[in-house]
Amino acid sequence: MEVIFVLILISLAVAAGFLLAYFWAMRAGQYDDDYTPAVRMLFDDELVRNEGEPVTDYAPGPEAREAEEVREKDVNEHPQRIS
Repeated sequence: MEVIFVLILISLAVAAGFLLAYFWAMRAGQYDDDYTPAVRMLFDDELVRNEGEPVTDYAPGPEAREAEEVREKDVNEHPQRIS
């Protein structure tokens, strides 16, 4: 019978720990942006130099330039959607 009380106390302590972790994540802003992670994989990653300038190791063709123009247009029209 004593084991049941110990297990109940341990389970309550674990539940309280998860609840505290959830509130900590909420205060830290973990769940603020739920749109960007879904579309992040759609955009090409750019290599970055130490000075902060993008590095291009290739000469983009007309399709790549057109895709970049569309992306810049979308960013300018919907700045809240893409960070």
